Amino acid sequence: MFHIQTLNQIAVCGLERFPRERYEVASEFSQPDAILLRSHPLGAEALHPGLKAVARAGAGVNNITVPDFTAAGVPVFNTPGANANAVKELVLAALLLGSRGILPGIDWVRSLTTLDERAMHATIEAEKKRFRGQELTGRTLGVVGLGAIGSRVADMALGLGMQVIGFDPALSVDAAWRLPHQVRRMESLPALMARADYVTLHLPLLESTRHLLGREAFSQARPGLRLLNFARDGIVDDGAAVEALRDGRLSAYLTDFPSQALIREPGVVALPHLGASTGESEENCARMASDQLIEFLEHGNIVNAVNFPTLVLERSGGHRLAVSNRNVPKMLGQLLSVLADANLNVLDMLNRSRDDIAYNLLDLETAPDAAVLARLASIEGVVGVRLLPPA
Repeated sequence: MFHIQTLNQIAVCGLERFPRERYEVASEFSQPDAILLRSHPLGAEALHPGLKAVARAGAGVNNITVPDFTAAGVPVFNTPGANANAVKELVLAALLLGSRGILPGIDWVRSLTTLDERAMHATIEAEKKRFRGQELTGRTLGVVGLGAIGSRVADMALGLGMQVIGFDPALSVDAAWRLPHQVRRMESLPALMARADYVTLHLPLLESTRHLLGREAFSQARPGLRLLNFARDGIVDDGAAVEALRDGRLSAYLTDFPSQALIREPGVVALPHLGASTGESEENCARMASDQLIEFLEHGNIVNAVNFPTLVLERSGGHRLAVSNRNVPKMLGQLLSVLADANLNVLDMLNRSRDDIAYNLLDLETAPDAAVLARLASIEGVVGVRLLPPA
C-alpha cells in the first residue's frame, strides 16, 4: 500500500486516479511514500528515508527546494503543458487589453452616472476617440520561450494575422516539432526585442533567466513595445520596466505578477496571478501529476521530473530494481558487479543521467534479497535503491 500525502487541495479527478486497493491518499501522513502538492512550500524538513517522490500539480517548482530532494535521490515531478491552454487564453486577453482602450474606457463609462441618457450617449460619441487603440493583425509578436505554452501562443497569434518571431536558447526537439513553421526563430534576445511590437515571456525562473528583461534588454527594444509576462515573477526587473514605461520604450506592461513598484504605474495592467486559475487547468494538472506518481511508484519510470533524467523502460518480466546515484564514473560497473556476485541475471536495463544525478532501471530474473539491496545501498555515491512491486 502506497501512502500519498496531499499538501494542497487537489482536484478530485486527479486523486481518483490512484487505485484504492494500492493507494491511500490523505493530508495527515507523517512519513508518506510520495507528496502531491500545488503551491505549498516544501523543503528539506519533508525528507525521510521512505519518501520516494514529490509531484507538483503545476509547471513551476519555485516553492520546492529541489536540490535538497535531488541530494536525497527523490525525483520532483511537475506538469508542463497541463495549464498551457489556460495561460494561452489569458495571453490573448492581455494582447487585446494592451492594444485597445478597453480598461480605461470601461472606467470612464462608469464615471458617467450623473448624466441623463441623451447626454451620456452624446458624450460617449464625442469622447470615444480618447480610447482608440490598434489592431493585432500585421503586428509582430516576439515569443521568448517556445515550449508547451509558447508554441500555443505562437500558433494563436498566427491565427490572429500577426507575424511571429521566437527566441529560445534551450529549444528541445519535441518543442521544435510542435512549433508552427511560420514562426521565424531569432538567434538572440536583442534581435527579437528590436523587431517586435509585442513580446510575451514563457520561460521558467532560473538564475539564468532572473531579470532577463532589465535595462539592457529594454534599451534594445523598439520604442512603444508592449510587454507581457505570464510566465514567472522575477524574469522582468520591475524597476527597469517602470523606467522603460516612463521613457517610452514600453507603452504597456501586462503582467500576472503585481508588485508595489508596478501597481500605481500608468501603463501597467497587473492581474492577480490568474494564468492557470481555471477549473480545467487544475484538473489537467492533478491528473497528470497523479499519473506520473503512479508510473514511478509502480514501474520506476520517470517523465517530467525537473531534477532526474527522463527514463521509461517497458517491463520485460522478472523483478524490477531502481537505483539512483551520483553521476560519477564507474557507478554502473559497481552496481552490476554486486548483482553478478549474487548470481542475479539482468534481463533488461536502462541508464540515464542528468547533471549530477544518474538513474538506473534493471529487470532481474530473480529477486534480490535484503543483503544484496544493502550492498547496493552501501556503494559510495548511491543515493537510492528500491525493489519495485511486481508488474
